[in-house]
Amino acid sequence: MGWQVRRLRARHDFKVIAVAGSIGKTSTKLAIARVLSQAYRVKFQEGNYNDLVTVPLIFFGGQAPNIFNPFAWLRIFWRNQKALKRYPYEIVLVEVSTDGPGQIKQFSRYLRADITVLTAIAPEHMEFFADLDAVAREELDITTFSDKILANQDLIPREYLADLPDNTTTYGIKQPADIRLSNIKFSDQEASFDIIHKGGKFLHAAHEQISEPQLYSVGAAGAVAVELDMTAAAVEQGIRAIKPVSGRMQHLKGLNHSTIIDDTYNASPEAMKAALDTLYRYWAPQKIAILGNMNELGGYSASEHRKVGEYCDRRELDLVITIGPDANKYLAAAAKDKGCQIETFTDPYAAAEFLKPQIKEGAVILAKGSQNGVFAEEAVKLLLANPADAKKLVRQSSDWLKIKHKAFPR
Repeated sequence: MGWQVRRLRARHDFKVIAVAGSIGKTSTKLAIARVLSQAYRVKFQEGNYNDLVTVPLIFFGGQAPNIFNPFAWLRIFWRNQKALKRYPYEIVLVEVSTDGPGQIKQFSRYLRADITVLTAIAPEHMEFFADLDAVAREELDITTFSDKILANQDLIPREYLADLPDNTTTYGIKQPADIRLSNIKFSDQEASFDIIHKGGKFLHAAHEQISEPQLYSVGAAGAVAVELDMTAAAVEQGIRAIKPVSGRMQHLKGLNHSTIIDDTYNASPEAMKAALDTLYRYWAPQKIAILGNMNELGGYSASEHRKVGEYCDRRELDLVITIGPDANKYLAAAAKDKGCQIETFTDPYAAAEFLKPQIKEGAVILAKGSQNGVFAEEAVKLLLANPADAKKLVRQSSDWLKIKHKAFPR
């Protein structure tokens, strides 16, 4: 299929935009897709096809069959051959991920990106990376097969920004950047902001139910749009078209007219702190954080869980609930030392059953954690005002539910 991607690019004139980085890739990809679709015919995938085998499927619009079904893969191959003749898209947008050293480099076999968005360099899959320098080397490998880099000034440490090539443009919120979101104002569940480019205001925009992590996605989308010479009006329209993504700072209605901030897709230290910042900005009679284990941190796990626990602010949080071994051992202890009220659980269902009678009218509840051994979305499911909203949660397929029920028999 990589060979087919190379043939497709040789036969047709379209751009490839890649999104890489330690956190926020899928939300960033979808924000870029919504904005660019106002001016271009964009091919992308709603989910997270992001490995060496599934990325080629995005170019041709295929669904991944069972890896052990050779006949299904042959059918995909022949269908792709037909698609080589006519290709209606102007931009293909892909997400590129890694689970260990050397994997990003392998994408260069068939991928050449006109623009790459680098969302962050932060601890990820630390059971396979020796340290953050190793993570940076892996993520920065994509610069060797990218014509232009758009890098997050705020979430990439300075020493790694210095390693980026000359063809780099920066975007951000907090630090000075080539393209920056400025004059950010939050009111209730809306954020308004300006996009600044070359020292001047490119546009003013607003969006409902947006949080700081999502503002980075908007900033990346704005930066790509500027690179592609889109008009401010088209970009503003695209920003308004950005929709909540399951498990990524999505707002849901909970019991007792509470608001649930569902950020249960995954968890990393920086993303956990950013989610807490969003919760802190709310005014509510009660604020509760359900914080699950951050998996795949290897030797960094104890220290990173402690840092998140220390970030818990007793003035902002009425209750902190933790799920999972390292969250219970390290995060909970650090948060307790900061004066927070703590309850620890080994499974999401027990956490939700404990929490149900504790929820006050109009409370705001943040739920965040990694998947295996946590599955905090299952706690969210039991706290929903409308059980039918469970379809909006992540990992609700029959296969995933079997995995969860096996992990947490009820």
